[in-house]
Amino acid sequence: MRKLADYLAGHPGRPVRIGRERLRQVLHARGISFQRTRTWKESTDPDRDAKLDRIEHVTSAYPDRCFGFDQFGPLSIRPCHGVCWAPRKHPARLRATYHRTHGIRYFHGCYRLGDDQLWGVVREHKGASHTLAALKSIRAARPGGYRLFVIMDNLSASKTRRSAAGPSGRTWSCASRR
Repeated sequence: MRKLADYLAGHPGRPVRIGRERLRQVLHARGISFQRTRTWKESTDPDRDAKLDRIEHVTSAYPDRCFGFDQFGPLSIRPCHGVCWAPRKHPARLRATYHRTHGIRYFHGCYRLGDDQLWGVVREHKGASHTLAALKSIRAARPGGYRLFVIMDNLSASKTRRSAAGPSGRTWSCASRR
């Protein structure tokens, strides 16, 4: 409120002098509140609409054979403050100068659309071998040899020649074929 009131008072051409409480009342009466902005990115892929159509088709036609895969990280494993029961005047203390003695981790997650089930593995690194292991776990979740549809992002570790081919040599990007 202080910054907005100062801005209005110093506005060239038409300064407005108003107290902070009155300014708060005026904004509240008009339903205006201070909020954080949110951002997003639009895809620049020229084939975006065609890909979204394929994804919509396979998720509606074959939900029991659709999977989502993504990597998340880096996760910093560090303690955080909280509350606990402790003897009077002897609270548990955490060092303010914590160092990442255990490094960072990455989560490789798989999501089965048909069953609404999520599973994954926490790894020390992101890479093609971990992506391939996750894709093999998807195949193990639905044995039987029939076509599966895996929806994934365009991370370079997902595009390597080794991670693109499954154990039988077939490609994993089955969503591109109908």
